[in-house]
Amino acid sequence: MPQHHDRPHSASVDPKDVERFDRLGELWWDATGKMGILHEINPVRVHYIRDLACRHFRADGAARDRHDARPLEGLRLVDIGCGGGILSESLAELGAKVTAVDPAPNNIEVARRHAERSGLDIAYRNSTAEALAAEGARFDIVVAMEVLEHVEGQSDFVATLASLVEPGGMLFLATIDRTLKSYALAILGAEYVLGWVPRGTHDHDKFVRPDELSAWLRRVGLREIDRSGMSFQPLTRSWRKSHDTDVNYMMAAKKSG
Repeated sequence: MPQHHDRPHSASVDPKDVERFDRLGELWWDATGKMGILHEINPVRVHYIRDLACRHFRADGAARDRHDARPLEGLRLVDIGCGGGILSESLAELGAKVTAVDPAPNNIEVARRHAERSGLDIAYRNSTAEALAAEGARFDIVVAMEVLEHVEGQSDFVATLASLVEPGGMLFLATIDRTLKSYALAILGAEYVLGWVPRGTHDHDKFVRPDELSAWLRRVGLREIDRSGMSFQPLTRSWRKSHDTDVNYMMAAKKSG
């Protein structure tokens, strides 16, 4: 059984959300279980980060091709709110030097064990974005996917993420738009009808409009360079990048060098 440790606290951490995700344990890696949707959308997230990072860092002089086996080789990346490490492992496989952070200790233990079995060198830390910022940590790429809708003080949290980005670096975010459509699909549909995620996972009031997020980024010195939706295709039971940002969407921003 996982050992229970004191969970790190910060202004952005919602203890109830941390406790909810901390209970998932090995379910993070059950692709047919409660977190199965993260496995389904993971290829979309990975390709989004890979393609935009390759384009950006190639423009900055690094010869990077998204078709290479390890196109993110040597780039320092932090995955904030990494959960059980699903995205962290995929990005490490692309060559990134990954630090992965989560305030839920059981998540980190599960992620470490799985990475060891997968032969991946990922620096997992039971910590928070604020703690990393206080240490003066900086990364070429900062990733916080499906995290913003679970934190307190969202604009301040975005500012903390921005402080972790090296000049010339990138920030990637994924969250949920605050619309009637997202209430119907992300809460009523995904939680209560289809059971894709556990009930109570989301709070509609914490969903963020894309223009709000873009404004928060500008306020802390980052410029949005892309926003894309993630849409479910019922006929193929698959997810793809789309122009529809009314429910799930991703956003990429860069910091001036």
